[in-house]
Amino acid sequence: MSDNSTIHLHSIDEAKRPRRHNRGRQPDPHTVSKIRDLLDDVPLRPDLLIEHLHKLQDHYGYISKSQLVALASLLGLSQAEVWEVASFYAHFRLIEDSEIPASRPVFVRVCNNPSCCMAGSDQLFQELHQEFDQTAHPNPQLPEVILVQSPCIGRCTEAPAVQVGQNSITSANSAKIIDAVRQRLFKPVIPDYLPLKAYQAAGGYRLLAKCQSGEQSADYIIDELKLAGLKGMGGAGFPTAIKWQTVRQYPGVRYVVVNADEGEPGTCKDRHFLELDPHRMLEGMLISAWVINAECCYIYLRDEYPAARHILRDEILALEQAGLVARDYIQLRRGAGAYICGEESALIESLEGKRGFPRQRPPFVAERGLFDRPTLVNNVETLYWVREIIEHGGQWFSDLGRRGQQGMHSFTVSGRVNNPGVKLAPSGITLRELIDEYCDGMLDGHQLAAYLPGGASGGILPASKADIALGFGTLQEHGCFIGSAAIIVLSDKDNLQAVVQNLAHFFKDESCGQCSPCRLGTDRMLTLVSQSHWDEALIAELAELMADSSICGLGQAACNPALSLIRYFPELLQSLQSGSHDPQGGTA
Repeated sequence: MSDNSTIHLHSIDEAKRPRRHNRGRQPDPHTVSKIRDLLDDVPLRPDLLIEHLHKLQDHYGYISKSQLVALASLLGLSQAEVWEVASFYAHFRLIEDSEIPASRPVFVRVCNNPSCCMAGSDQLFQELHQEFDQTAHPNPQLPEVILVQSPCIGRCTEAPAVQVGQNSITSANSAKIIDAVRQRLFKPVIPDYLPLKAYQAAGGYRLLAKCQSGEQSADYIIDELKLAGLKGMGGAGFPTAIKWQTVRQYPGVRYVVVNADEGEPGTCKDRHFLELDPHRMLEGMLISAWVINAECCYIYLRDEYPAARHILRDEILALEQAGLVARDYIQLRRGAGAYICGEESALIESLEGKRGFPRQRPPFVAERGLFDRPTLVNNVETLYWVREIIEHGGQWFSDLGRRGQQGMHSFTVSGRVNNPGVKLAPSGITLRELIDEYCDGMLDGHQLAAYLPGGASGGILPASKADIALGFGTLQEHGCFIGSAAIIVLSDKDNLQAVVQNLAHFFKDESCGQCSPCRLGTDRMLTLVSQSHWDEALIAELAELMADSSICGLGQAACNPALSLIRYFPELLQSLQSGSHDPQGGTA
């Protein structure tokens, strides 16, 4: 008893003594100095944590543990805070200090979304794996290649797509990729686009000038957007005018955030606009900022779009030099490979330098968004239409639709059609019309079997539903929705079960893991749809649970592809269970 008492008192006495060293791993002064020099042009603020991590990754090709410790000390954050952010995003390669490579590695990302798989990306991945396997085929002339299968990289209309470093290669084959690696063609290829002077020569920024001079009123702008019926083109379809009005009514500092983080498999419309006519979006953004009297504008751009990042960086600088915006009024921020950050509250968390966890609502981001301030979040395409609508009139835009729908839609059409691409077509058009009028029909030897009207989360419809109007609110009764209008066309040569498995794998990988229904449910759904005999009742029960209890749309919609197969393709499930289904080709 006395021995135990002595030990206990000794422990208390030790606890009273001042600690000689900070707890945990200590930053190396040399590493701290190197990182401070590397980040010299970027303020050392916690909300810029992801930008700092990109700087390290771009410079070294990896991020080591000692660098994370040093960065935490520079930002005044705990090591746990820095680690949880760095490990959340797929594009950061975290390594131990003992694993630091002798040379800078290059990432080769092979897209495995359904469109790319239909074009042979799985086979391409296997070919590249054999070619770059240095253990089996050592080649000192090649850099270290980190080969990964990647979710959609926004090149669905030119499948299969591969990124070698920051160089996006479309209609890819192994010869193209090997040649790019050997020649170290890692930089993005900048396409021809409309720069500031050419945009101004075509009437650009005149509308903004009219707004700023008082020639146009904010109420007039909102009324015309309301008349046009413009809705959020990122997928939610919320009326744009009402969103602007809502944010405008809240007092205090307000922000504008542009959601350029499209990650829905099958969609690349935002990249199309940014790489073609970036100032049309920028002018729409600045008009929205004027309407709500925003303190600052943020553009959150997905990391898979390096060419668009270079274009935006150069054109924002051109705007500043021309005196059209104040320096740093437009902040360009970079995503890091997280589909969940397309959800507006997760995007805002990421902008604040955190993990992309969706927020519980209410409050909504219109009231308490970025840095707890009222925030207007709009998609790239939504802002792209603003100038066009105001110049031509809201009624003009509204009348462009078909079958009671308003305006135009940018449909990203990929899959088994002769002419895939981003198609500007009337909202309310049918799939059959879209294929015939804009895509030059189906590929030879392929018959329409099914289609995804809204990317991975929008469900799957059979060919018998090809005459339904494609627009907001037209597909819900069929268990689907248009979302970002990512149309993936499937034929009788495609394995629909494999498509559902592909999408289930995508949702499992992209779940942020914050809520249990989604984290566990997506994993369970992948298991269920990978079996030869589907338990339809269990799938339906799981889908209902996830839809009712998941925090955000990812978990709520993750089961839609499986539910569509059960609803519209019962004969396929029967043939799968009997073992008689034998597609001639298909999506792996």
